[in-house]
Amino acid sequence: MSQFRKLWLPLVGATLVVSACSNNADNGGNAAATGSASPSASASTSASPSESKSEADLAFDKGKYDPPIEISTVIMPKEYTKGETKENNVHDRWMLETLGIKHKDTWYPAGSDQYKQQLQLALTSGEKLPDFVMVPTDAVLTNQLIDSGQFMPIDELFDKYANDLWKGHASEHPELWYPFTKDGKKWNLPIMEYTDNDDTLLWLREDWMEKLKLEAPKTIADLENIMDKFKNANPDGLAAKDVYPLAISLKNNTNTWMGGLDWLFGAYGTVQEQWNKDANGNLEYGSVNPGAKQALAKLQEWMDKGYIHPDSALWDEGKSAEIWTKGNAGVLPGANWVPDWPAPDLLKNVAGSKYKAYPIPAGPDGLIGTKWQNSGVNSSFMINKDAKHPEAIILYYNYLLDNLANPQVGSPYEYGFAQGYDWDIVDGKPTNDKDKIKDFFDKFPYITGPARIPDLYMKSLVKLADGSTPETPYEKQLATFRKPENWYAAKVVMSQIDIRKQNYFTGAATPTMISKWNLLRQSELETFNKIIYGKLPVDAFDDFVASWKANGGDQVTQEVNDWFKSVSQK
Repeated sequence: MSQFRKLWLPLVGATLVVSACSNNADNGGNAAATGSASPSASASTSASPSESKSEADLAFDKGKYDPPIEISTVIMPKEYTKGETKENNVHDRWMLETLGIKHKDTWYPAGSDQYKQQLQLALTSGEKLPDFVMVPTDAVLTNQLIDSGQFMPIDELFDKYANDLWKGHASEHPELWYPFTKDGKKWNLPIMEYTDNDDTLLWLREDWMEKLKLEAPKTIADLENIMDKFKNANPDGLAAKDVYPLAISLKNNTNTWMGGLDWLFGAYGTVQEQWNKDANGNLEYGSVNPGAKQALAKLQEWMDKGYIHPDSALWDEGKSAEIWTKGNAGVLPGANWVPDWPAPDLLKNVAGSKYKAYPIPAGPDGLIGTKWQNSGVNSSFMINKDAKHPEAIILYYNYLLDNLANPQVGSPYEYGFAQGYDWDIVDGKPTNDKDKIKDFFDKFPYITGPARIPDLYMKSLVKLADGSTPETPYEKQLATFRKPENWYAAKVVMSQIDIRKQNYFTGAATPTMISKWNLLRQSELETFNKIIYGKLPVDAFDDFVASWKANGGDQVTQEVNDWFKSVSQK
């Protein structure tokens, strides 16, 4: 997740916006102090007589541990309210009452860096690790933990106890296991995230499109015509020297979450800065595919015509959007959530401005493609081999998925997690409007983070865009708090779902990557930018590729493919 969204999305959650990256409200439950929903019955458990069942099987049958059990895990920094603490809070009381689980010896690190240091120290000193260790998206750390010998494979536990929703997503997206697979075994329980929330589309100045009577760009050539009109016949009367139609970032990665260029490279048959499948099913680095040369030639042409600002090489993702929000650009590559940020700045800065999401245009040979790097996994948990109740994390997460991720009308989780916190009765009616609730609070310390059903967010937005009446609490909150431009953008994204190209390499750095990748990437960035700025001819790409291969690229490619075969073989 990008730095911007790490900072921004918790604010969205704080307003009960059910967004693709933060929605404590819809994923919270509201039975903490007053009761709970029916226990999940979807886990696969043994059908043996109760007297011969294990304690774990009995817990899954009943939906809770009785008598309660103690577990240890990791809770990242949280805020608390009403005088509560990390040892005594509404979530933990709910967890004990509803699931029969309570914390003992849980870690409460001060932040992600301190947590990683604490993990490393525990591994080297032999300190007792928690039962359930949260692992951020970090392939190197995952491999270190696997190799430590302190954790158990999760294959059997997952197959036996995970609910149908969790299993179904893993079955549909077997690639989510790749970072967690070693020696033919799975070692991490994946915690699910929304899919397709970062898929690229193009945000155009719709007021300019209307004034110039321009149609949606179906091809790169169409887009070039639009950019030329935006610059040289600007409907707001801006001088050509003040308009740079395409807002992009060339500072670091160009395969990124805003101001990216994956869509342009995709028009020529590749996606840069990621590992794509070639025609033979092998993995290749997209930046050395011949299509990248064509994309660079087009970018050089656009830079020369003034379609791209010359300072783009100094701009990161957030900075690249500023030229669009200030009214000096008309095309911003971004995700469906642009209406929440940064589009409001455009409306504030430019009177009468409008914006709209457009599909990705095709290249000269009809090719279309963008990045797709989210298999619906946000983080993962590893299970200590000495955990007394290794299945407890699955019972907990099953419950969140079954009851809190998409609560139904009439459910005790219909409005929020706990009355008096993120929902309450106001003027005789239940509400989760934070402006109406005294001391509104929704930052609950869920062990796994808020539960998310990967395809629910985008499907629900498409339903709203199609004019359907919102029916579930989740849909009603989306309808209330998400902008119609966001609904429509989601529909655009999903209408082109087949153009998304997955990055297939999600493992730890290979041996040659460790020693040579930084230099290879530096060479790539420098060569690409020099070509774009016209300081090198386009044919310099061929020399770059030859050098890349000779100086470690071919060896990296072999190692990446060896890894891919090891994790993808059934």
